[in-house]
Amino acid sequence: MKPNKSSPVILALETSTEYCSVALRVEDEVFADCEQAGQKHSEMLLPMIDALLHRARVEPPRLDAIAFGAGPGSFTGLRIACGVAQGLSFALDLPCVPVGSLEAMAEASGGERVLACADARMEQVYLAAYERSGEVWREVLPPALCDPGDMPDLPGSDWLGCGGGFERYPEIMAGPYASKISEVRFDLVPHAREVCHLGARYLSAGKSVASTEVAPLYVRNKVALTMEEQR
Repeated sequence: MKPNKSSPVILALETSTEYCSVALRVEDEVFADCEQAGQKHSEMLLPMIDALLHRARVEPPRLDAIAFGAGPGSFTGLRIACGVAQGLSFALDLPCVPVGSLEAMAEASGGERVLACADARMEQVYLAAYERSGEVWREVLPPALCDPGDMPDLPGSDWLGCGGGFERYPEIMAGPYASKISEVRFDLVPHAREVCHLGARYLSAGKSVASTEVAPLYVRNKVALTMEEQR
């Protein structure tokens, strides 16, 4: 693997939701692109990477690391990001940097105490809480799969909520969380731009993995409801 540099060139991928995003950090500049992909992440991701590298005038051998949104999120989306990150990492002999997708949402929020909540389908949400200390996020509640009507205890108050889970399940704010969350931003989704920022910090802290160790953070081990559950 390449030696660490003071300003590594990092390519980031995020496909854990219906959006497909890529980002590239070159010195202090970040190039990024995001498109709504639906179910077409596998068709869109590689062309988006090529276009971004071309726009930034960066050849693949110049890359120092691949960061990717590890989840939780869509099973298919996570496998696509992991597979592409793993392939590029192996082909270019680069380290990979897994970044939590919910942590990327917290990073995008600009808040100090953030409760990230994404719709997990099947009447559930992916949830995690983070508190900022300088540039580092501390996990208050680790990523978990929750029922909207049975959420874990959230310590303290003045939390910023972010993510589509709050919009999809308004009952979340009707319970104990109502007095703990001061503001909600429904529009935030995991984005490769924040995966890139966090990936750079993790890389400098030695939190990278080899291509053979790349794996998604599923949280859930069940893909769909049975016919009986749907009825």
